[in-house]
Amino acid sequence: MLLPGAQLLHRPLCCLRALGHLPSRSLMNLRELVSALNDFASLSLAESWDNVGLLVEPSPPHTVNTLFLTNDLTEEVMEEAVQKKADLILSYHPPVFTPLKRVTWKTWKERLVVRALEHRIAIYSPHTAYDAIPHGVNNWLTKGLGACTSVPLHPSTAPSYPAEGTHRVEFCVDNTEHLDTVLSRIKDIPEISCLTTLPARVEGEEQTRVSLNCSQTALVEVVALLSQNSLLYHKTEILLLQKPLLPHTGMGRLCTLSEPVSLSDIIERIKSHLKLPHVRLAVGAGKTLESPVKKAALCAGSGSSILKGMEADLYLTEKEAGKHKENMTGNHKALFVSEKQEKHHLDQTVTRSLK
Repeated sequence: MLLPGAQLLHRPLCCLRALGHLPSRSLMNLRELVSALNDFASLSLAESWDNVGLLVEPSPPHTVNTLFLTNDLTEEVMEEAVQKKADLILSYHPPVFTPLKRVTWKTWKERLVVRALEHRIAIYSPHTAYDAIPHGVNNWLTKGLGACTSVPLHPSTAPSYPAEGTHRVEFCVDNTEHLDTVLSRIKDIPEISCLTTLPARVEGEEQTRVSLNCSQTALVEVVALLSQNSLLYHKTEILLLQKPLLPHTGMGRLCTLSEPVSLSDIIERIKSHLKLPHVRLAVGAGKTLESPVKKAALCAGSGSSILKGMEADLYLTEKEAGKHKENMTGNHKALFVSEKQEKHHLDQTVTRSLK
């Protein structure tokens, strides 16, 4: 019998075509499978503090026929994965978070790595990458509220973008000899890119417009150079380059219900969606179970930093009210649920994607 939070996927892994359009085969190379998982949820979307991706890799080549899903990889879950002859464990929470200085039999996390390598089991964790994606944990939680529109609380930015550098500097030069001198000195500055010159007409005069991208460090040197000529410096524009936001992607969700619903009705909806017999609830001063809810802010996991300062009628999170005291002021309500929210997402969304 599978342990709570664990699920076994034992079928030909041609099922991964839905993730990465891989060719049909009965066995799949680990690196190809990891590539497909990364395509499903780009690791670049994970929070900077997180530890995601392939955490343990047996020596190649390593083929995968049996994938074992779990919310948390404990020693007990590891033993079951060994018994089931799993080739890869997908653990939502990363079992290895802080760097290991040694791999011995002393601590349980070290023992997980030892057991995995002994039995040639790879370990992969998506964690906050699965939280951020449009079809991820946060978006799945919004479905428990009923009909609503939602936007990410902390939107994700495009992981890669054609523009290089953090700033763009543009200025005009009216003297060819002066232009050659300035360009020569600019080219000696490290971390300069996309340096271009174009003819321009400024106040009826023919000039040359110079544009370049640079890092924060290089910007200081560029400004110092241009400031040596007051006329040139006063014609300078500095633009901050920002990556575009990804639609429907990011941490947390702010949900606006199509119609106000009582708190008691929302509780029943959440319990049904997460298949929970009960939830923990903290009610704001002057509010009751019949108070209307129009706007809800939610976040998988603790979410204290994501939800902080967010105005809403309801806060849906995993942790207790003590972690969210700053959000419980005024006339707000808060609803807290267990981490089973993540288990059910693995069971439904990820498993469905593997079929």
